[in-house]
Amino acid sequence: METIELLQTRRSNKKLVAPAPNKEQLAQIFQAALRAPDHGKLQPYRFVVVEQEGFTRLASLLTAAATELNLEEKHFAKVNKICSAPMIIAVVAKIDKTIAKVPAWEQMLSAGCAAYSVQLAAQDLGFDNVWITGKWVDGAELRQAFGCAENDKVVALILLGTAAERADKEPRAGKLEDFVSYL
Repeated sequence: METIELLQTRRSNKKLVAPAPNKEQLAQIFQAALRAPDHGKLQPYRFVVVEQEGFTRLASLLTAAATELNLEEKHFAKVNKICSAPMIIAVVAKIDKTIAKVPAWEQMLSAGCAAYSVQLAAQDLGFDNVWITGKWVDGAELRQAFGCAENDKVVALILLGTAAERADKEPRAGKLEDFVSYL
């Protein structure tokens, strides 16, 4: 697929089944993510792969976060849906507030770009995905399990796999004039 076609047709898909990327494909995906824009060459992000037995622990961590943060019942119901994906890649922004040259918001954006690169690379390799977060990414046990330091932020849980079904309708494209202006 040509790059422009990939960018113009990428879409989220929550209905995922096996297979997920194998080790070689994951290496390709992470190599793409490491090329995200990065002022100061900080690489202010890292990745946590959840697969197989890791889903039992992730379900427990998400449930604990929902309890800790007093989230609504709907969050508890989503745990099983999230953990039914064949693979999840968590993206953690490693924020260093002591670097004056690269403010924290730029580091966060770089981590976001790395997350999007994961999505694009996976899509190019034939895997569908969806980026979710939710309030539970601030759960203390989840943050500890993901090795988060005080200023780190879990910016994405990217669910990966093969599309269980293809969507019939195309994603809605916005009118360019609603998004683009010239100075």
